[in-house]
Amino acid sequence: MITLTPTILVEGLQFPEGPRWHDDRLWFSDMNAQKVMAVDLSGNLETIVYVPGSPSGLGWLPDGRLLIVSMTDRRLLRFEKGKLVQVADLFGMATFHCNDMVVDGQGRAYIGNFGFDLGSFQKMVPAEIIMVHPDGDAIVAARDLLFPNGTVITPDGKTLIVAETFGQRLTAFDIQPDGMLTNRRVWAEMQGYFPDGICLDEAGGIWVASPENHAGVLRVIEGGRISHRVSVESNAYACMLGNHDGRTLFVLTAGAFNPKKTEAGGRIEAIEVDIPGAGLP
Repeated sequence: MITLTPTILVEGLQFPEGPRWHDDRLWFSDMNAQKVMAVDLSGNLETIVYVPGSPSGLGWLPDGRLLIVSMTDRRLLRFEKGKLVQVADLFGMATFHCNDMVVDGQGRAYIGNFGFDLGSFQKMVPAEIIMVHPDGDAIVAARDLLFPNGTVITPDGKTLIVAETFGQRLTAFDIQPDGMLTNRRVWAEMQGYFPDGICLDEAGGIWVASPENHAGVLRVIEGGRISHRVSVESNAYACMLGNHDGRTLFVLTAGAFNPKKTEAGGRIEAIEVDIPGAGLP
């Protein structure tokens, strides 16, 4: 296994999550600060919009409008003309707070949720992935997942892979023409790790942020072999491949998850890798 060490691009954030490379910048949600932000390669930060329900997953519709998961009120929002507009209210469908998301080439948003109150150490409850069409029509696309978290879609648009954090595995589904998820299977067992945010590269490897025990970010091959590890000082919660050539791996780090914390220990770190990013997000 090859070990890599990133450099700090920006620090002083609260809890950065949901990174996406878009229009030559890294966009992300600072969940505890309740805002969506973007940063360029020189470390210049811009606040895009405040989201009172705490933002998480980000994605874009084919026409370029930004979609944002609002966690605590369990809504999917669209940001347009400087305002937030509700796309779908998922409170009656999501078992608990909504979380990460991937948006496919047709604008369908796949949204996971906690399943249970993580902050109160409640008993774990399986959760679902909800698919939301651009017009706001929502349906449960897959059930019985153990904290569905970071999600990717392969370049051919036919396979969705999700990190089941408390299942300690990456799980794959076939995407049907109607967007439903079928043929569930284990893509990689990750016993001893708790996969959070993920991103895909051109060789089919998946970079996996695993915050527990300072595991950092791992590059996992289908079947479970780990080829690389990115070592960080804190906890890695998310990652994204970007830059003009897709070879910069951005790693989002922070202290232990606590939605009530307002400490400014969050960072975005970066390192160059050999294989560029692929697929979505």
